[in-house]
Amino acid sequence: MIPSQKSRAFSWWFSRHAQRRIEDAFSSARVAGLEHAREALRAGPFVAVSNHTSWWDPLTVLWLTHRVLGADLYALMNAANLRRLPFFGLVGAVGVDREAPGDGALATAEAVRLLDAPRRVVWVFAQGDERAISLRPLGFRRGSAEVSRASQAPAVPFALRYEHGAEERPMLLVRVGAPIAPTHDAVALREAHEQAVTALLDRVDADLRAADLAAYETLHARGPSALGVLAEGCLSVMTRPFAKVPRR
Repeated sequence: MIPSQKSRAFSWWFSRHAQRRIEDAFSSARVAGLEHAREALRAGPFVAVSNHTSWWDPLTVLWLTHRVLGADLYALMNAANLRRLPFFGLVGAVGVDREAPGDGALATAEAVRLLDAPRRVVWVFAQGDERAISLRPLGFRRGSAEVSRASQAPAVPFALRYEHGAEERPMLLVRVGAPIAPTHDAVALREAHEQAVTALLDRVDADLRAADLAAYETLHARGPSALGVLAEGCLSVMTRPFAKVPRR
């Protein structure tokens, strides 16, 4: 287990960096159910459990937890990835070596210790590795359940989705569910976490199919690039004489 080496100053800077990257890369960032996380945070520390589908996930989590919720973020991370990207340790990552006997128990104990403070969040990507968004079942490991059970902190489920559509840049979509109370049965708790995140992902999919995002709070939005719009307009004028498209 690699303990967190969190730096408050670096976390502040890197969360700003994550926000700028998100604002540059996505046409919009929309979140539904954020009140569940806000209410849970007012009540005490919690475990955040989500799917893991993209390279963007750590930056999304950092932006959402630090900049939007104003929480003190820690996260469980594959030890091999943390050794490769050690700066994540400075923003609260705890390295877990899944191949080392007893390492999971050490990481759980460290997470429990970290959850003993207000406005703390320990994030767990319960699939362990990046998996396709369409994969069912999600295949959750027991990490989030073990941390919630041992700490007696509730788990708040999050669904993360990145969607290309009619705009130049993709959308970032997040759905948050109601907190799940801890129990002493880690197997049943793991199943409850997976079912909750699966239901949220399915709800996001249904929202997209219905083209109904009214329930989502828009935290960031930007229009198409001016250069792109200008280039499209110029191309339309230049190619109109050659394209056999009737004009009304």
